[in-house]
Amino acid sequence: MAEEHSESPIESVMDKISEKIHSHDSSSSSSSDSDSDSEKKKKATESPSSVKEKIFRLFGRERPVHHVLGGGKAADVMLWRNKKSTGIILGGATLIWVLFELVEYHLLTLVCHTLILSLALLFLWSNAHTFIHKSPPKIPEIHLPEEPVLQAAAGLAVEINQVLALLRNIALGKDLKKFLMVIAGLWLMSILGSGCNFLTLFYTAFVLLHTVPLIYEKYEHKIDPLAEKATIEIKKQYAVFDAKVLSKIPTTAAALKAKKF
Repeated sequence: MAEEHSESPIESVMDKISEKIHSHDSSSSSSSDSDSDSEKKKKATESPSSVKEKIFRLFGRERPVHHVLGGGKAADVMLWRNKKSTGIILGGATLIWVLFELVEYHLLTLVCHTLILSLALLFLWSNAHTFIHKSPPKIPEIHLPEEPVLQAAAGLAVEINQVLALLRNIALGKDLKKFLMVIAGLWLMSILGSGCNFLTLFYTAFVLLHTVPLIYEKYEHKIDPLAEKATIEIKKQYAVFDAKVLSKIPTTAAALKAKKF
């Protein structure tokens, strides 16, 4: 009995040590399993991103078309998210184009006729209201808010300054590629302007702005591969043109260096 009492504390200590060792092994194995699971999850999450990076997007965009267009009400109108507003805007633009192009209305004549009709209707309505209800009608006062006008003017000023800075850099002869692109764009616009007037051109651009983004958003999986092929071909042709023509044209920077030496 004495020997059993003397051996029991030692055996209990050994049992505790073995239990700690087993628990440590199990925890290490579970941690290794969790690490392997986390690595697998990381690989699974990283693999789609790497695939997405390889996909060609038109104009090098990384966000959806709605976010590229601003993500606000204007983007909703362009992408027909609010069909009622888009229909009203396109209908109004079409009406203006029909009045000025087909009916051959002039701007000043249209404004004067609109004001005459509006004032005549309001005048008759106010007199009828005072005759029937014995009190003048409540016509709301119309004020043009200052903040939206100032914000629009500030945004327009920023865009104009950016265009002027770009034209200045092109005029200094720093980028021959941009110079040729601007010349080609202006030449194309001059051809379009000779074929149609400004209002028709503006209306066409307005309609395209409200149709092309919608078509691209629906069929981007078909348009992007075609755009990639076209971009590769344009780069090849530009490389050939650069090697045969542009590389032989002395730039202003090279001419200045030659003068210094």
